[in-house]
Amino acid sequence: MLMFATYKDLYEIDNLANLVIKDMEESNIPQWEKGYPSYDDFKKDIDSNALIIYRDNDIIIGTITILPENDPPYKTISSWIKEKSIVIHRMLVHPKVRKKGVASILLAEAIKIGVKGKYESIKIDTHLENYKMRNFLKKNGFIELEYLEIIDRLAYELVLEE
Repeated sequence: MLMFATYKDLYEIDNLANLVIKDMEESNIPQWEKGYPSYDDFKKDIDSNALIIYRDNDIIIGTITILPENDPPYKTISSWIKEKSIVIHRMLVHPKVRKKGVASILLAEAIKIGVKGKYESIKIDTHLENYKMRNFLKKNGFIELEYLEIIDRLAYELVLEE
């Protein structure tokens, strides 16, 4: 079940983030380090009404933060396809349920929010070595754009159909 996160979910979300960070370390993906994303990052996402959780059997197994684009690093490249965009941040899927469609459900919700809000695209960035996310993005129609040197990430964009 998809729903917006509340403050009472913070501890569970933070624990999920730590599991995902540990899984990334074990997969040699230097996307995130200890301390990011953190409880405070998720609290800010809740304050912005931007953090969506996915529960299965009353356990949070996935999260996604969806915000209007306002990321200064994104302004450092010129290859973006569209102007009015939302951005996905801090997408988490519990390592024990990978490849079971959770990320696709979260992405479908982002697309729904984007279309409903009359946005033209969804933007996201990921680490060059995050082969799992890069494969997921390509499989789901995201176009790989430029390297965001200032944050050491690759930029991706999905143009939304009306």
